Amino acid sequence: MIFVKIIIRTSSAKWHKKINTKHSPNAQYTLQLLHLLSDNSNDIIFQKKQTSEGFVTIIYSSSLVEKMTLQAVVLVPLSHSIYQIYQTAEPIHFKQIAALEQKINAGNTILYFHETQQYLALDTYSAPIRAITNTEIESTVIGPQDSFTESLETNISLIRRRIRSHLLKNESMYLSSNKQYQVSIMYIDNIVNKKLLRKLKKRLQHVNPTSLLDTAMLKQLIEDNPFSPFPQYYMSVRPDTIAHYLLDGRIALLINNSQTVIVCPTSFFEMFTSIEDYYNRWTTATLLRSLRFFGFFLTIMITPTYISALTFHPDLLPYELLLNLQESRSKVPFPPLFEVLFIELIIEVLREAGSRMPAKVGQTIGIVGGIVIGTAAVEAGLISNILIVLVATSALLSFLPPTFIMSNTSRLVRYFFIIAAGCFGLFGQMLVFVWLFIHLLRIRSLGEPYMAPFIPRKWTDLLNSVIRFPMAFLKHRMGISKSQKS
Repeated sequence: MIFVKIIIRTSSAKWHKKINTKHSPNAQYTLQLLHLLSDNSNDIIFQKKQTSEGFVTIIYSSSLVEKMTLQAVVLVPLSHSIYQIYQTAEPIHFKQIAALEQKINAGNTILYFHETQQYLALDTYSAPIRAITNTEIESTVIGPQDSFTESLETNISLIRRRIRSHLLKNESMYLSSNKQYQVSIMYIDNIVNKKLLRKLKKRLQHVNPTSLLDTAMLKQLIEDNPFSPFPQYYMSVRPDTIAHYLLDGRIALLINNSQTVIVCPTSFFEMFTSIEDYYNRWTTATLLRSLRFFGFFLTIMITPTYISALTFHPDLLPYELLLNLQESRSKVPFPPLFEVLFIELIIEVLREAGSRMPAKVGQTIGIVGGIVIGTAAVEAGLISNILIVLVATSALLSFLPPTFIMSNTSRLVRYFFIIAAGCFGLFGQMLVFVWLFIHLLRIRSLGEPYMAPFIPRKWTDLLNSVIRFPMAFLKHRMGISKSQKS
């Protein structure tokens, strides 16, 4: 006798059930197992129906399949034109229990014909999805206003709507052994670098996540340096941005139930570029890029320089400015280091509290709370009024990068400079700056230099760097993509 032991995980208090049978598994036995697998799942429906082919058991998830879709695709053909079912359905062997379960959880309807003992799967996924709306994360004044949704099929269609070419490829692969997490890899076949494409696929093959809810989680699993605070891949919710990078020879990664799309490889400089730069005149685009790029270094240097000047290097400041600083700090009992750390942490608390509260309440907390707490702190002698201006300026500069992850990075890196300035002054700031520069030089994005096009330098890329030349001069693709066609 053959003993078959199947361990079934359910959502009940007993995590495992053990089922033993003295009979060889058959199609009817598989149906019983599907009943057990769906135990305590009220949305898994088993419906038995009499047809011209005998009894048919219909299995589907009511939360993933709408009744109208089920009626049009399954019930009506079963009653009137059952041969249409055989033409459109996918046959599945009764021993492939995991495949049957996956199909049900993916929104497919399973048909079991009792007479022929055959299983068929029909694509009936019709769960409600969010409509295409304007983006609130990467809003622009000029250009398209649509953004990705949480539907993988919708996101792919938004990209294909912009790149209407048969060379735009879309490859799908599963990251987990149970084929739960599907990733779509999009690229243009005659442009993308095949070596980079193979490297990315190899990394994805070695990823077996226990949980993958968004592309932001996938990005952390395939980064070259997971301990770096800097994002090594660009992420966007705008279809025009992804289309732009695909035409440049990059690779895009999409997963279902995620609004953001990953672009790889990416350079440090591209974290400060926006697709709106190409919609604006080159003079305006150059000004905005310069503000973002140099604003990053200003936001990590303003408050540390305040600490260095007051603690170690007062002779660097003009005499009148030094008098104003000393006068504003005459009632402050703390040294500049603790004064800056105190107000920086207050700003972080206000920012975090505002983002977690409802939209209307959070906006009020961010504005009113900052004014009230800042004014009260100055009057109480806890901080100086000049420091309030510097911290507010630094906080505004941190929001200049188009990618929010880079904004978070600037906030984190600033604390290293603040502590170094409090301990060693300008010398400590320069040591951290050298460490930061060396760290950026060591980072790779899919194996490519993160500091491109400056190091290594490519002259044609410099035309599309901090200074964006007119469109007539931008005839070459960026060197970091290593595209087949330049």
